[in-house]
Amino acid sequence: MNILILGGGGREHALAWAFAQNPKADLVFCAPGNAGIAEQATCVALDILDGDKILAFCAENAVGFVMVGPEAPLAEGVADALRAGGMPTLGPGREAARLEASKAFTKEICAARDVPTAASQTFTDPEAAAAYVAATGAPIVVKADGLAAGKGVTVAMTLPEAKAALDAIFAEGPGARVVIEEFMTGEEASLFILADGEELLVLGTAQDHKRAFDGDTGPNTGGMGAYSPAPILTPEVIERALAEIVRPTLAEMVARGAPFQGVLYAGLMIEDGRPRLVEYNVRLGDPEIQAIALRLGAQLFDVFLACAEGRLGEARLNWASDHALTVVMAARGYPGDHARGEPIGLPEIEDPRVQIFHAGTRLAEGRLVSNGGRVLNVTARGATLAEARDRAYAALARVDWPGGFARSDIGWRALG
Repeated sequence: MNILILGGGGREHALAWAFAQNPKADLVFCAPGNAGIAEQATCVALDILDGDKILAFCAENAVGFVMVGPEAPLAEGVADALRAGGMPTLGPGREAARLEASKAFTKEICAARDVPTAASQTFTDPEAAAAYVAATGAPIVVKADGLAAGKGVTVAMTLPEAKAALDAIFAEGPGARVVIEEFMTGEEASLFILADGEELLVLGTAQDHKRAFDGDTGPNTGGMGAYSPAPILTPEVIERALAEIVRPTLAEMVARGAPFQGVLYAGLMIEDGRPRLVEYNVRLGDPEIQAIALRLGAQLFDVFLACAEGRLGEARLNWASDHALTVVMAARGYPGDHARGEPIGLPEIEDPRVQIFHAGTRLAEGRLVSNGGRVLNVTARGATLAEARDRAYAALARVDWPGGFARSDIGWRALG
């Protein structure tokens, strides 16, 4: 079978790497891809927001399965168009994708099914939002309602921080909307679910590190590293999250005529064994999937295809009792202004337990250069999390890129 992956980041490189190992995969295409993905797949110039062009490409290249990586095509309804054209596709339709595309919509869904989450208020008026923040006090959480590539959330520990976050959101102009939430305490972790509209399958757990710098300091980013599994997501906590959060959400989407088909990523806050929903994403987490993919390998394609074809009830995952950890190398200055086009020297990696997934790279005159904020994902497996961490950081130390930086404490919550 020929496969098309939409996207060009570290998530898509991990998927291309996993899919290419599956004997069912003949050709793997990726649009637009990146320099690392080109080693496992054929990168193609294709507008990933245009369902008709994607369908035409699939017909011309005998593609039998499409994997939608990022959130933007899902919010645009690309998965709807592909399924309408008869193409097996992993990714929710436009209406179901609102679980990520609109935080206010998610709050509405939670209220309809009594899903435990943070108390919140939604505002379109800057003065009303500022008055609410002033009356509530800090710490408080300020979220842009729409898509923001993982960086639209400010956990404001002071009122000036909250005011600055509000100003930035409302500076986007007419139509800007903000969701203001209570500050939840506990430990945050990610639960990944596959759903085909009827059945669900737990895909895995992970824990992300959102802040830019060591000790969870600095601005929020798209993610500076992750590890899998997340120890705090015990079988008991997972079952409670499924019963109180995930299944009620899926049931409400069915009731609204928009059954969820794809990956549902629940960000959870856990305190005293009780999970509460932080937010939903409707695609695989990045960099969480890099760690999960290294643990699951080729079988990822099998369960994704089963989900796309409505056969999720017969799908199974075979987990090894191992751990994986990924460290993001980013351009200095990220998530703010940063340079591009800096040369990068990668080491030869002979250990199959270590992979360097590319996120923001390209080739310039045959040389690898940086082409984004988050640029590389150095990922490793180990019998223990400490072993995976040590292996990843050993590989990271061999990367020759003076313009890059990485956190040195990925995994600290589990390892101390």
